[in-house]
Amino acid sequence: MQNIGGSLSKEQVEFYNTEGYLVIEQLLTEEEMGPVREAMTRKVSMIADELLRDGLIEDALEHRPFRYRLAELFRGLSAEQFLKYGRSWRDRLPGYYDLMSNPKILDAVESLIGGEIFANPVYNVRPKIPRVAAGAVPWHQDKSYWPDANANPVITVWIPLVDANETNGCLHIKPRTHRKRLLKWHRESLTGTGYTALKETQLGNRQTVALPVSAGSAILFNDRCLHMSTANHSNEVRWSVDLRYQPTDQDPMPQHGAGFLARSRKHPERVATLEDWLAERTERLENR
Repeated sequence: MQNIGGSLSKEQVEFYNTEGYLVIEQLLTEEEMGPVREAMTRKVSMIADELLRDGLIEDALEHRPFRYRLAELFRGLSAEQFLKYGRSWRDRLPGYYDLMSNPKILDAVESLIGGEIFANPVYNVRPKIPRVAAGAVPWHQDKSYWPDANANPVITVWIPLVDANETNGCLHIKPRTHRKRLLKWHRESLTGTGYTALKETQLGNRQTVALPVSAGSAILFNDRCLHMSTANHSNEVRWSVDLRYQPTDQDPMPQHGAGFLARSRKHPERVATLEDWLAERTERLENR
């Protein structure tokens, strides 16, 4: 068995293994969140330029704060016009690589799966804006999005870029459900985006725990753990990302895109650089 290092305490590891999730308050600083916020801002500017070209807005609102701008751009538009850009984003912008390869995140993940870490291709940037049904994510298991993949565990690392609370739609989780098999799921029809979803009768009697957290905090959970998030009833965007990591000896899921080698204690020279990631290479080019 490989040596397990990392940054988590014994108590944190035991809590994660027992409950199926772990909250790490204020894992990232404002400075460390800067590159990913810059990437999100760049994406919003691209959308604003397109809305202007299409005559759907008269002002790109480039001077509005990060937490409000996207919501205000779509304030007078329809949910369908917003969903044209997707319920989540997976662009290859440098700030996302910076976040996925952040040592603090990898140190926490290493505590749980060891030092050979693959960043799964299914990462998502989620702009939850007010008054769009797709902002509310139904009860599900992440594994329902890769049901045939031979990978366990896959650890989701969920990070809000603004404070997440019960008004703007924080995460809710059912502890100790991570040992469940993959439950039979269906495609919901309420949001128009086809989230995988579970029926109320499948949720069991485990108490639901709401997890409001401040910006830069991280919630780690197993991909079988039942979770959801509520709608955004505020006037701001609830920005979050969900990143995923797994041991390197498991299914890299190429059918979902190109992940990358994020850390290797055995072969550090093979870890993918930003240039490799932008080119969709899983490892450092000169060591392939």
